[in-house]
Amino acid sequence: MKWPLSLCEAGSGEERRQMASSSSGLTFKLHPLVIVNISDHYTRVKSQLKPPLVPHGSFSNGSDGSFSSAAAASSADPSPRVYGCVIGVQRGRTVEIFNSFELLFDPVTHTLERTFLEKKQELYKKVFPNFYVLGWYSTGNDAEESDMHIHKALMDINESPVYVLLNPLINPAQKDLPITIFESELHVIDGIPQLIFVRASYTIETVEAERISVDHVAHLKPSDGGSAATQLAAHLTGMHSAIKMLNSRVRVLHHYLVAMQKGEIACDNSLLRQVSSLLRRLPVIESGKFQDDFLMEYNDTLLITYLAMLTNCSSTMNDLVDKFNTAYDRVSRRGGRAAFI
Repeated sequence: MKWPLSLCEAGSGEERRQMASSSSGLTFKLHPLVIVNISDHYTRVKSQLKPPLVPHGSFSNGSDGSFSSAAAASSADPSPRVYGCVIGVQRGRTVEIFNSFELLFDPVTHTLERTFLEKKQELYKKVFPNFYVLGWYSTGNDAEESDMHIHKALMDINESPVYVLLNPLINPAQKDLPITIFESELHVIDGIPQLIFVRASYTIETVEAERISVDHVAHLKPSDGGSAATQLAAHLTGMHSAIKMLNSRVRVLHHYLVAMQKGEIACDNSLLRQVSSLLRRLPVIESGKFQDDFLMEYNDTLLITYLAMLTNCSSTMNDLVDKFNTAYDRVSRRGGRAAFI
């Protein structure tokens, strides 16, 4: 059963999704490291899962009697679930999720190992004193009823934890990231106040180290021995897709503003403020100082390219002269020996 039972009783599937939208006003920023950690955690657990060696319904205990997340994956479900905590900072109404760590999970009681959680939290606190436990993560198609038990168990650490859900199933038609962030809200259903999961929007935030890492991974040479031309074509294709996507979104925004100006749709002051903030950056780009700096950088790049071409031509010419001298010396020596004989 997907979604908490209280939400399932509220109406049909379409009505549930219309209700499942956050109204807290929080802004969530998710860093790529969290996505990589969750994906790596799931991949390792799934690769270690070997049905012929693990009997159905059995779980392997650790030395302290606790269950690991890999043990939870040994069920008959071909897509194992993994669990962990997400950490970061909250500044006002902005929640920024920087990192995550794995947790031990008991599939029988549907609870997390608190001793292990407190130990990991203490270790991370020594390295990142400004980071706090913001919530937890898991994998699956959608939030399940049992997830609410884990969610409530973390409320003594964070009174309003977030739930990051990664969908490991591959959907070629999906263009967005398979990541969903849930918040918990208290809704009155049939006269009874109940906690339910609601979806929250988020943006991807990166720091310099993450951008360098992602760029390094993107430029890794393919394992099949692909040539530099193949990598260049893939890079240009990605750039073309990004520019095409940016152009389509600008067009959508333009049509939306035109319709708003004509009165066909209601004005959204929040969106207008964001557009105004974006447009105020344009004069900075069109300033005279920007043009001077751009032309200087452009000329320096052309000069470096020109020097590289001259160096390449000089090297080619030196190779040609060396080959010519070698061939000429052989002819001279052969002619000299003939005359001497």
